[in-house]
Formats: sequence, structure tokens, C-alpha cells
Amino acid sequence: MKTQVIELFNNIWQNYLEVTPSAEKIHQILGTGSDLINDHVAYRTFNIEKVGIAKLSQHLIALGYKECGEYHFEAKKLYAKHFEHSDKTLPKVFISELLVEEFSPSVQKIIHNLVDSLDESVIADPSFLYSGKQWPLSFVDYQTLLAESEYAAWLAAWGYRANHFTVSINHLANYEHLEDINITLKAAGFTLNSTGGEIKGNSEVKLEQSSTIADKAVVEFSDETVAIPSCFYEFAKRYPAQNGELYTGFVAASADKIFESTNAAA
Repeated sequence: MKTQVIELFNNIWQNYLEVTPSAEKIHQILGTGSDLINDHVAYRTFNIEKVGIAKLSQHLIALGYKECGEYHFEAKKLYAKHFEHSDKTLPKVFISELLVEEFSPSVQKIIHNLVDSLDESVIADPSFLYSGKQWPLSFVDYQTLLAESEYAAWLAAWGYRANHFTVSINHLANYEHLEDINITLKAAGFTLNSTGGEIKGNSEVKLEQSSTIADKAVVEFSDETVAIPSCFYEFAKRYPAQNGELYTGFVAASADKIFESTNAAA
């Protein structure tokens, strides 16, 4: 089963690289030729039964993953869960969903039209997790979504692919502190998400995170072709919990700011 999980994440990684070329460069800078351990992968979806967290996570649960925590983001109108595998060398998965009913009728209509156009058989296949945009979308509709929710606009434009991968600092050979990672990346010309400070969290909450600002990549909308923010790379350092093992959960206050790595205005 581990082989199947590794194969799935290899496919997700390749799909992510297609619109996030900076990740390959960062991989080379931090990895010094060796593989990096991936702390977690994040997904975005809508809280519509057809594509909700339960639908996306079924592909993970079939491979041995279990639900381990839930999170609320009231300002962004999101709900999320994270999943872990019993094999701790395999990445955690963080899946959030937009609370569609909390938006304007025009935004709700666009989103429901997108989801209605999806074929159930496509969603039922594990390849759905690296299938990208499966629906027609106009730039006008993208802008309508963007005016109310950057999250909704990103998801509509990029579809089902990893929103970000995350380097585990705890498993890096040449780095111990997240601050040193940030210094290295900035020296190499990368821009970091500075919302709430470059480092979100601390040892007290058992998790520190930072991230790059998303790359820009071209999307072919139905009415025009435009370069918009795609995906980003995150870096996480975990601290021991009371049981002596590394904390495996997430911190909602930090994740809330990490979401802003794909902001169009960033």
C-alpha cells in the first residue's frame, strides 16, 4: 500500500510542478541532491457533497489515511480537516472547503455551475487529485469570484491539484531553524509571504510555518488567456508535544495567513 501512496504523491507532485516551477529550484537549493521529506500537501474544494472533503479524502482513506483534526476559518468562510497515515514518513494531507452558502447568489451560481459540470466518474478516480481544472471558466466569472473570495477564484481557475507542498524542516540535513531557510530563499531571489510576519506560529503552539508567494502561470479561460497566481511552497518546523513526539496537527491562526500566499495582490 505504501507503494501506491508514493505513486499517488509522485503524480500529484508532477502536476504541481507544471504550474510551480519555483518548487523545483527550491528543492535543489534545500535538498543538496537528496530527497526532501514532505510534511503535508494541501487541497482546496467546495462544501458541496459532490466534491466535498469526504469525496476527496476517500482516495486517501482507501490507502490507509485517517481523519485527525478539524479547523474553522470564519473570516475566510472555510472549514478544514487533516489526514494522517500510520506510516509517519508519508505526508499529511490538509483539505479545506469553501462554505459556498455564505456567499452572494451570483458567486453561488458560478460555483454550482462549475461543480454540476463535473462527471461523477472523474471524481471517483484517484487521478482526480491531480486532474487540474475540469470545467469551463470565463475570466469574467473568475473576477466575480475574486471580488468575494480569493480562495474560490483560485480553485475555479486551477481545479483539483495540490495548492502547496511543504518541506519538513525537521528532516533537513543542513538546516535546523526556519529563519535560516527564509534567509537562504530570499538570498536566492524568492519572495516570502509576510502576512503576520514571515514566520507564522512558534514553539509554544508546536508549529512554525513560512511560505513563498505563489508563482504565476497562464490559465486559458474561455474568453481570454491570463497569467494568475498558481501554487506555492511551504516550510514547516514541528516541535514535540507532551507525549514527546512531534506535534502532527495544524494551527488555524497560522494556516489562515498561509492561505494568503496565493493572493492576486501579493
